[in-house]
Amino acid sequence: MALSDFYSSTNNTAHKRKLVLLTRDSHRDIADAASQANDLIKNVGVGAIIGPSTSLQAIFMADFGNKAQVPIISFTATSPSVSTSQNPYFIRMMQSDLSQINVIAELVKTFEWREVVPIYEDTEYGKGMMPDMIDAFQAIDTRVPYRSFISTSATDGQILSALYKLMSMRTRVFVVHMTPALGVRVFQKAKMIGMMSEEYSWIITDGLANFLGSFNSSVIDSMQGVLAVRSYIPRSTELEEFRARWKKQFKQDNPGIKKIELNIFGLRAYDTIWALASVLEKLDIMNSTRSVSKIGPKLLQLISETKFHLLSGDVNLIDREMQSNTYQLLNVIGNGGREIGIWTTSNGIVRDSSSLITTRAHSLSSPRDNLRVIIWPGESTVVPKGWVIPEMGKKLRIGVPVKRGFTEFVKVSRNSSVSNSSYVITGYCIDVFKAVVEMLPYPVSYELVPFAKADGTQAGTYDDLVYQVYSQNYDAVVGDITISGNRSTYVDFTLPYTPSGFSMIVPLKEDTSNNAWILLKPLNLNLWLAIIVFFVLTWATTWALEREENNPAFQGEVWHQLETMFWFFFSTPAFANGDKTVRNGMAKVVVIVWVFSLLILSSSYTASLTSMLTVHRLEPTVTDVHELIKTRQNVGYLEGTFVHTMLKRMGFDEY
Repeated sequence: MALSDFYSSTNNTAHKRKLVLLTRDSHRDIADAASQANDLIKNVGVGAIIGPSTSLQAIFMADFGNKAQVPIISFTATSPSVSTSQNPYFIRMMQSDLSQINVIAELVKTFEWREVVPIYEDTEYGKGMMPDMIDAFQAIDTRVPYRSFISTSATDGQILSALYKLMSMRTRVFVVHMTPALGVRVFQKAKMIGMMSEEYSWIITDGLANFLGSFNSSVIDSMQGVLAVRSYIPRSTELEEFRARWKKQFKQDNPGIKKIELNIFGLRAYDTIWALASVLEKLDIMNSTRSVSKIGPKLLQLISETKFHLLSGDVNLIDREMQSNTYQLLNVIGNGGREIGIWTTSNGIVRDSSSLITTRAHSLSSPRDNLRVIIWPGESTVVPKGWVIPEMGKKLRIGVPVKRGFTEFVKVSRNSSVSNSSYVITGYCIDVFKAVVEMLPYPVSYELVPFAKADGTQAGTYDDLVYQVYSQNYDAVVGDITISGNRSTYVDFTLPYTPSGFSMIVPLKEDTSNNAWILLKPLNLNLWLAIIVFFVLTWATTWALEREENNPAFQGEVWHQLETMFWFFFSTPAFANGDKTVRNGMAKVVVIVWVFSLLILSSSYTASLTSMLTVHRLEPTVTDVHELIKTRQNVGYLEGTFVHTMLKRMGFDEY
């Protein structure tokens, strides 16, 4: 059809020469394909070879083309393992599989899936794009915990075995990169064992997406809810007219096939022939009788430099490889694929082709908002979270310390309502661990296992518990476990979420602010005794001096004289006009010294009492650990911790 349309588009006399097709059937055999290519080049003297159907065939045939300087043109060998940079005479009239990697990565990022498992066939086509795809997932912080590859000759049992292994894992997002022959079988088996239900997410590359229009109803039924990525072909009147003509012609030639649609490979075949025929019109030399074609370099140059407007749109080869900047996003639902969005390198995900005119709508909304409603596997409209806790998966064993005291951190108690072997584990450390697990973007199935004996008591020290991780009896340990040098040689620690280390806890000095005898506290006992003695001496001296001078105030009965002396000495600081001494010499000196001392004592007393009443002081009875060692005091420590070893190193006696 391509040759007929091309040469009927203009007057035949205008054509300098015509393109003639010589067909060879390789029977999908690599050796046969290489042999046929060698025969066409050496014996027939062809100017170009079109159509290695597989990437592995293209690898062998490209080598013949390089040596003979004959262009090898393929519109089906999409694997990046066939490199145009390493094969100067290889031309890819189809975009490489690498061009759709960014589309798939953006879909994964849009739905915030943190783990993805690729499922691909064990061929050059299947394996070619895997390294780049994994790199793209790592760039968006998405893990690839496992890769599942299936042989094209796998039996049904082997396919089921691979799928059952995926079911046992927590990841529920799969990217399938296969040819239809194997891909159809995989989805039918996945449907059979329940992997096309809710919580599952499937993305297929264009290797399967390009054939959605050719699958029968049973195959489409097994793929309901799948997301598909395929090259975007702009609609045009010429394209629709050609599809109708092709479909009519195909039904005439194949009356037994009812459901058939022209896919992108058919369009690329048509465009490849059209492009080659148009390039031949520009050649001035037509001589290929020798084994090394003389027109090969010129033909290669013209194809590489010419920009074509073909049935599938504008085609511009860069480094002899077709570029694709636009992809169509499909949701397999009903009888086939329904468009849910368009992806471009410049705009990302947009709703439809009309959005390609402007980027404003895309810049103001998230990629998920630009997608139409998606029906996921199981007829769900809720975006799968991408993981589940597998019933068949192995749980992590998390060791927990059992101890007496300080249960705010970790508390292990028996659950008597269930059974003697069941425990209830709570505490701050357990709360932190559970909060971290819930924040992870993927599930972690675990069980908390107390480090205890059969009777529920502590099974060993904290060092013993840490060593259980090194011995692989536990996968991890959660608890108030201090990071120390010797422990770090066996295990890795998380960053500390509480202050690390150890402190000395000692009694406080007695708080006397609420003591009824606080009025006596500002001055110590010795000072109080000194004041009393000084008072008595001062009183006796003054009494003796004034009585000798016949001072009437110091005369009379003994009790009267005692009363006078007490009153005299306590009133002197406050009353300047109180009782006066008669002996102006020594008695006044004694009184002055007393008054001066009393002023000093009263000021000091007032300041100390104010401080005691207004400042709440928390003073430890012991401020230095070496004081405890020196005085041989008893020291307590939490049983099983590293503190016991530290105390012995510091110099404490064992007892």
